[in-house]
Amino acid sequence: MLKAYWITIYHTISDTEKLAAYAALAGPAIQACGGQYLARGVANIAFEAGGTDRTVICAFASIHAAIKAHDSQGYKKALDALGNAAVRDVRIIEGVE
Repeated sequence: MLKAYWITIYHTISDTEKLAAYAALAGPAIQACGGQYLARGVANIAFEAGGTDRTVICAFASIHAAIKAHDSQGYKKALDALGNAAVRDVRIIEGVE
């Protein structure tokens, strides 16, 4: 089974307190479903049409595990805490090997 990667790019953050509340809930919810944080922060450098927006990358054993984490009750609570405090681009993509 191929690994999966959950990639989140934060285009804007309007409330850092809500973002912190989200992170406090999202981290344990993602890790409880087998997610492992690989990178998190602003880009050191960007090329072509890339931006330096905050980016988070998590690895999962499979695409099913990543989707299960996204749909979990714990992660839903995290999303409720985040509310409309950020404009994000969230993607789950299957690895190639």
